[in-house]
Amino acid sequence: MPDKSWFTTVWAREAERPSGRDQPALSRDQIVRAAVELLDAEGLDSLSMRKLAARLGSGATSIYWHVASKDELLELVLDEVYGEVAVPDPAAVGWRDAVAVLAYGLRGALVKHPWAITLVSSRPALGPKSLAANHALLKALELAGFPHTTGDYAAAAVLAYVLGATTPEVAWLNTIGRSEVATEEWLKAMRPQIEIAAADYPDLVCRLTDLQDGDVMAMRHLSFDFGLVALLDGLEARLRQA
Repeated sequence: MPDKSWFTTVWAREAERPSGRDQPALSRDQIVRAAVELLDAEGLDSLSMRKLAARLGSGATSIYWHVASKDELLELVLDEVYGEVAVPDPAAVGWRDAVAVLAYGLRGALVKHPWAITLVSSRPALGPKSLAANHALLKALELAGFPHTTGDYAAAAVLAYVLGATTPEVAWLNTIGRSEVATEEWLKAMRPQIEIAAADYPDLVCRLTDLQDGDVMAMRHLSFDFGLVALLDGLEARLRQA
């Protein structure tokens, strides 16, 4: 029989070791905040206990007192990102607004911390902040009228939309720069090349002109909002059919 105990989570054991004379001055919160700062500055591949210790001005031993491995550290920073997502009360704001707040909050957190997309897609989110967000999403869909199993499918559809819409946006921002000025400069530089490459498709060239003349950041928000509203309309229609 295969060994099914290969995955262990930091959340299944106590957050801190017992206090004592030998306990390092660093707290786990300090370690996690410094790790997030390092990831924001240099990306996921750059994270190492050695670099993190240097950033904290401490030895690796002080980190390992609170975090047993790099995998545990990744669980902790992922939950820190989820902590930036506003968690509404579905009963107070209604199920559609609750889902929208959570979706926008997750998109915002992932755009701010682009390295987190890989973690969301590759490991369970079992921390208290991520569980609070997921619980609110499921309660909102339950309030809408979805039974448990179908509610799980609806929640998966919402998360799939957020990740599917946000991943290419983050990749775009990382490639050309994370400001509107950088985007405008890229579009201006690409315009002559696109006009040549797309000469047989003048309507596509016109769309590029519209994009250049508009507020690119606002267009990104409107694009996300359009897809999210369409998804919520579809879920509502599904409820009426049921």
